[in-house]
Amino acid sequence: MELKGKVALVTGAGRRLGRAVAIALAEHGAILAIHYRKSHAEAEAVVAQIVNGGGRAQSFVADLEQVIEIERLTAEVIAAFGRIDVLVNSASVFVRKSIEEISERDWDANLDLNLKAPFFLSKFAGIVMRKNGRGKIINLGDVAGIRPYVNYIPYSVSKAGLIGLTRALAKALAPEVQVNCIALGPVMPPDDYDAAEIEHLRKTTLTKRLGTPADVARAVIFLCEGTDFATGSILMLEGGRILN
Repeated sequence: MELKGKVALVTGAGRRLGRAVAIALAEHGAILAIHYRKSHAEAEAVVAQIVNGGGRAQSFVADLEQVIEIERLTAEVIAAFGRIDVLVNSASVFVRKSIEEISERDWDANLDLNLKAPFFLSKFAGIVMRKNGRGKIINLGDVAGIRPYVNYIPYSVSKAGLIGLTRALAKALAPEVQVNCIALGPVMPPDDYDAAEIEHLRKTTLTKRLGTPADVARAVIFLCEGTDFATGSILMLEGGRILN
């Protein structure tokens, strides 16, 4: 699907990977709906960068832990741009806690944002895409969904669920909408990782380097423009670390 003139909604697009993906989509001609929850200034900076580069973008605020907010978000994007052609589920929570520390709120926060939100976003946007005859949904997952991380139980479970959700959505929205997941490895480690932990991540990849936001953005572009045949697939983007 050619991205020029298509409307792309990217969640968590004010920061980190969401920002890189949004800018890359804009560079390929897409109109961007920049979602944020708290990062208003960062989201507006992304909008300004896209507009100053000759593109079109607008920011939208929503708490993705609330289904009513998700429904409002998708309705507002459609009211602003007339359609949604691409959805990138990028927003995520990633907090390190031992099993002894995990609370009910921790569990709910991970499952609500990392799994429930992608489903309802895909439901509301996917139905519109299917009516329009085509669309792309890309979930930013994690290899933790295949090989769980120590001290990240709720996160790992949510990402395992996202892989299953990707496959279920691919069947539910076929043939018009292709739904795929990018299973990320060490890309932009959390802020609380120290130098030794980051170096360990680098050494345990087969490529002997960390991934970059540009690597992720290129994978998203490929799944949008590079092929219309992949759906229900899990693209491993982790430098071969899962093989070590």
